[in-house]
Amino acid sequence: MPVTDSDSTPKSLLFTPEDDGRRFLNGYFDEFTDAPPPHADTLAAFVTTREHRRFTEFADTVRSHRYIGLCYGPPGVGKTRSARNYAGTDEWEQWHPLSRSEGALPPVPEAVQRSRTAFFTPTVAATIKQIDQGLPRVCQQISWAIDYAQHGHVDPFVHAESQHSGNTELLIIDEADRLKTAGLEQVRDFYDRHRMGVILIGMPGIEKRLARYPQLYSCIGFAHKYQALRSDELTAVVAQRLPDPDPDDSGLAHTAALAAIVRATNGNFRLADRLVTQINRILAINKQTHLIPEAVDAAQEALLIGRWDCRSNGVSGSTARMGRRCRHDRDPGCCGTAR
Repeated sequence: MPVTDSDSTPKSLLFTPEDDGRRFLNGYFDEFTDAPPPHADTLAAFVTTREHRRFTEFADTVRSHRYIGLCYGPPGVGKTRSARNYAGTDEWEQWHPLSRSEGALPPVPEAVQRSRTAFFTPTVAATIKQIDQGLPRVCQQISWAIDYAQHGHVDPFVHAESQHSGNTELLIIDEADRLKTAGLEQVRDFYDRHRMGVILIGMPGIEKRLARYPQLYSCIGFAHKYQALRSDELTAVVAQRLPDPDPDDSGLAHTAALAAIVRATNGNFRLADRLVTQINRILAINKQTHLIPEAVDAAQEALLIGRWDCRSNGVSGSTARMGRRCRHDRDPGCCGTAR
């Protein structure tokens, strides 16, 4: 933690008052990660959905049986958010850097103690060495955190159960599609040498790709398809972040606007989140206190939702994967064709 003067001004322990630190401006340095991620207080509140409850049951089963589980689904439906919420990763990323500072350490986050789950995301160009070092590191950190929560200190020689990541019960690997053949073998080897469950999260088709690796595929005990939100759930989720209905029109405009959001996003959580953010921005700019369909149309235009070639069954392949629908009924020229 930074040291401060009497007037709460941060004080450097490394540089003299005459040193303005300009070496950081012209040098080559990696990101500094000693402080908690600055975006923590800007994260939207997590909404527990039916799919998240299904994921939780799936993760609990993989964790208790110590199998390898496979979770797959289209981009933006909420796989990563569910996994991070289950593991308590957001809370962990705020708490863990504090362990490098002196003074009293806050309690280990309840979500981390409850799940005993490590979360790992390989980089796009992850090497075998990075994976070989990264997997045991994140698992051992969670194991020692559980040791600290139980005993108030960490001593792997006294509390031997924390050794070899013994307190970690589940490892979640996000973006598993990035793992090449050697990386997948590295995961299998790590799984064979530890007593914990492993969940691989990826895009549709990863289950077919893993079938080409019999030794790894034979260890998969559970598979979970993460699906898009249902219309009624999506309506309830987005309504929490939007203005109340206008009582003067009996809420008709509000209902029509919500229906337009559901049609435009087709249950895609990420797309709905971005669309709602854009709608609120447009309403604020125009000083509107109630949700109207025109704001939804303007937000779709700003996010390029609804602009594609619909000459083949109304939806193109890439657009269908994003859950977008044609606006042909309202704008016959949206795709260069006319009905």
